[in-house]
Amino acid sequence: MRVYNFSPGPSMLPLPVLERASSEMVDANGTGQSVMEMSHRSKDFKPIIEKTEKLLRSLMQIPDTYKVLFLQGGASLQFSMVPINLAGTEPLEPKKQAAVIDTGIWAQKAAAEAAKYINVNVRASSKDKSYTYIPEAPAPDPADAYYHITLNNTIVGTKWASIPDTGIVPLVADISSCILSEPLDVSKFGILYAGAQKNLGPAGTTVVIIREDLIGNAPSWTPALLRYDIHAEEHSLYNTPPCYGIYTIGLVLEWLKNLGGVEAIAKINYEKADLFYDYLERSTLFHSPVEKKFRSIMNIPFINGDAELEKRFITEAAAAGLVNLAGHRLVGGLRASIYNAMPVDGVQALIHFAEKFEKKAGV
Repeated sequence: MRVYNFSPGPSMLPLPVLERASSEMVDANGTGQSVMEMSHRSKDFKPIIEKTEKLLRSLMQIPDTYKVLFLQGGASLQFSMVPINLAGTEPLEPKKQAAVIDTGIWAQKAAAEAAKYINVNVRASSKDKSYTYIPEAPAPDPADAYYHITLNNTIVGTKWASIPDTGIVPLVADISSCILSEPLDVSKFGILYAGAQKNLGPAGTTVVIIREDLIGNAPSWTPALLRYDIHAEEHSLYNTPPCYGIYTIGLVLEWLKNLGGVEAIAKINYEKADLFYDYLERSTLFHSPVEKKFRSIMNIPFINGDAELEKRFITEAAAAGLVNLAGHRLVGGLRASIYNAMPVDGVQALIHFAEKFEKKAGV
């Protein structure tokens, strides 16, 4: 029996995708071979990566002035690639600067990596309230090479309620835990990047959407694998890409398209989130620590404060087929990650279990 997997990543995949991948494991597209066995330069793999890019462009309405890259290294490698390619300098030249809005651990990691190459200015932070809100974004400095935000904060369960206008300064966003969850105007950004393991596919593939005018500015010392221009020129095939991950992303995108696209999944996602937040509003045992305006529809932390009670909840929920509900080790508590593949039935099952648990706790 399959469980409802509330993991923040790697997360559950749509069952139809898993079944399709299973049926094609040893013979993909009538080639007599698995995608895992294909040469990335073969005539058999080319239509797979082209289809995946075409679907992503269509679903996200990506303008023709942007490149789509399928890379490796996770979103974490982008913490280095972005500053090197957008603001890296030749030896002996003054360092350039970038702006970062600190909304949690992933924004902090992005800032720490960038600081190895450029001057990083943290322009605003929500650390004063344990990252339970999104701070107001100040206007960029015209000298900024880029302006970085984490659009959805997986650990603390916040999301930006609106996209800041950074004018001529390229806006860069980590969208790992919210890509394709609701409509997003790509044209407002210079770079979008996302690890696949939450809403796109298996771990090991990273999608980068980059405006063409931002490509080609890497300093001469940049390693080849960290240059956007090389990956763009080679259509993500400079070295062997994560072929099976790209194939699976294509299946996920087909599933999403057949569901009705991003607008359709957004309605489902808001329905799921509203159901669970409504439960938390009436619960006498758990509550959401996040300010309402900034609550994520993908990651919902909920807490009680009694570590032993929360541990018992996690154990009993797992026995009931509701797994991976522990909060991040840095913040504790509980968390339900309800990405695109999580059905409404899964959220309803969690609410039903939580209500029974609450009655048993006698609160």
